[in-house]
Amino acid sequence: MGLLIELQKRIPDGWFLRRLLPAALFVVVAVVGGGELGHSHWNDVALARERIADALRAGGGLSADAVASLVLFAVPVVGAAFAVPYAAAAIGALASGTWPWWLLPVGRRLKAWRIRRWVEPDTLAGESVRARAAGHALRADRLDARAARARTAGRPESPTWSGDRLRLTEANIARETGGDVVSGWTALLLGAADAPRAALAEARDAYDAACEALSWSVAFTVLGAWWWPAAPIGALLGLASWRSLRHAVQALCRTTEAAFVLRETDQPPAQP
Repeated sequence: MGLLIELQKRIPDGWFLRRLLPAALFVVVAVVGGGELGHSHWNDVALARERIADALRAGGGLSADAVASLVLFAVPVVGAAFAVPYAAAAIGALASGTWPWWLLPVGRRLKAWRIRRWVEPDTLAGESVRARAAGHALRADRLDARAARARTAGRPESPTWSGDRLRLTEANIARETGGDVVSGWTALLLGAADAPRAALAEARDAYDAACEALSWSVAFTVLGAWWWPAAPIGALLGLASWRSLRHAVQALCRTTEAAFVLRETDQPPAQP
């Protein structure tokens, strides 16, 4: 416990809470659940407690075996903590619709599937009117919500919802300011005041955190091949992380649009 407290003092909270502690938890679950319990003894709490107690007794002193055990535990923990940002970056690229060339066939199929599921807002509005007339108020409210989302987002143009939302933000910025996100992003960060810059950093950090949580959900789901309870844990974590990602994308898009508009209004008018 003292070691964890000292580490938290010396390591930034974001890295400690979002990467090091989840990595330690994952390694413990992988070693105890996947390595010791397996599918046949998945709920053997006594065996798990015995294995953990043996490990703690072995690491209680400063002997060579204890140091070796600590190193063997620390190496995969640190390795997993350093691997998470790379996995999160890949997930973030997929979520934003920036798919690598070797995944483009999958992306095209996913986009076609989303287009087939998309319904015109007017069609949804008509179904809502008929449902409300038939006394199905709950269904009518759901159809109204779908119609509003479809009217705002438009026809799918990306394999993912996040990609469409980010592209809609770029279009809104181009319409409202006459510029684009790619060319104006650096100037925005360099010229923005402290408050907009902090808001942008916080929104991007929330997006990265959601992508990292999704990477951990994939890791726990894969671990389910050796200890099946890890699979539903990973699935539940994935659902929660995906919802957090959608909220983070919405916040990032709104913050970016506001920052660009604020930058345009704060600029002095051009001299004739």
